Amino acid sequence: MPTILNRYTIAAAAIAMPVAIAMAIHWRTAEADVTVLDSSVQATAVDVVQIQPQPVSELREYSGRLEAVDYVTIRPQVSGTIEKVHFHDGALVRAGDVLFTIDPRPYRAAVARAEAALSAAQARVAYTASELARAKRLLNSNAVARKEFEEKRHAARMATAELRGAEAELAAAQLDLEHTQVLAPVNGKVSRANVTEGNFVTTGGGSPALTTLVSVDKMYASFEVDEQSFLNFVQPAQMSSDARTTVAMGLSNEQGFPRSGRLASVDNQLDTASGTIRLRAEFDNTDGNLVPGLYARIRLTGGTTRPAVLIQETAIGTDQDKRFVLVVDEQDRTAYREVRLGALQDGMRVVETGLQPGERVVIKGLQHVRPGDAVTPNPVQPAESRQIAGSPSTDPNTSRSVASNAS
Repeated sequence: MPTILNRYTIAAAAIAMPVAIAMAIHWRTAEADVTVLDSSVQATAVDVVQIQPQPVSELREYSGRLEAVDYVTIRPQVSGTIEKVHFHDGALVRAGDVLFTIDPRPYRAAVARAEAALSAAQARVAYTASELARAKRLLNSNAVARKEFEEKRHAARMATAELRGAEAELAAAQLDLEHTQVLAPVNGKVSRANVTEGNFVTTGGGSPALTTLVSVDKMYASFEVDEQSFLNFVQPAQMSSDARTTVAMGLSNEQGFPRSGRLASVDNQLDTASGTIRLRAEFDNTDGNLVPGLYARIRLTGGTTRPAVLIQETAIGTDQDKRFVLVVDEQDRTAYREVRLGALQDGMRVVETGLQPGERVVIKGLQHVRPGDAVTPNPVQPAESRQIAGSPSTDPNTSRSVASNAS
């Protein structure tokens, strides 16, 4: 009986041995396939650039509004009825162009009266001067009393004073007559006519404005600068002869800052309520697209330079409220780097902290890898990376979060 049991045991072992060998070979093959598959998945191809410090100027960006260099409220300087409006709403006018005509007839009559009064005053001056000369001759021969001579001299002086008054009255009447022609004081663009023909207007600050006029050949952009930026950036550039501040501007429908200008003025005090100081830059309006009141994006550039690390926007990811990049180490594996970003410089973003010169940064393929992944780096030259930065790319704010992987 034991002999038969041993024979069955030996037979079962003989049958199980090939099965075990086959299964071992199968699992080894499967593990090799998985290894190859994992290796191919981990080694993702990415573009990397080796960062080096580059000289950059200090940049600050602000928001502001456009203002006219000249803004004139046109009001009547004499009372009367509007006889004619000489412009169309929104027309371009030149200094000296007639905008309104106020009925001049009462003022012409006033000029005629003043001219008549002046003629009478001139006649009195001539008469009293003749009487004074005659009295002087008689006084020398003692033919007239001293008192009568003094009266003649007094009358001559009064006539001269009255002549001066008549001349002033005539000048005022002529000036009022001139003011019946309401002229444009500066070149610019006129608004609509607030008072039309046939309406009576009066003088004084309470009278309604006839229209407004703004200059258009140049335009101001006013904006507020915080106290720290003023102390660290604007004021040193003003006080140093070597450091010059350049200003660029872009409208809401323009890309970047295509318009160059100059810093025109800095206010004389800081607003303690807001902690800001008002600056004003001046820009040429050659294309006529600058209109007072438009929103403007302002960029100030300092004259001094400093070394800084620049990276592409495509290299920046978002981790909740943080910004990060992935760097490739010597073993070609990615590592997480939290960065603090600065201003844009020609399409490249300044990295204030978080990166060291010489590190390799992933600039393309960021969405396909995670921290710790093996990658196949494809080195890109800085000039090529700038082309990548200038091409349409994914907004870093839409990049996937890696908080769970970074932890």
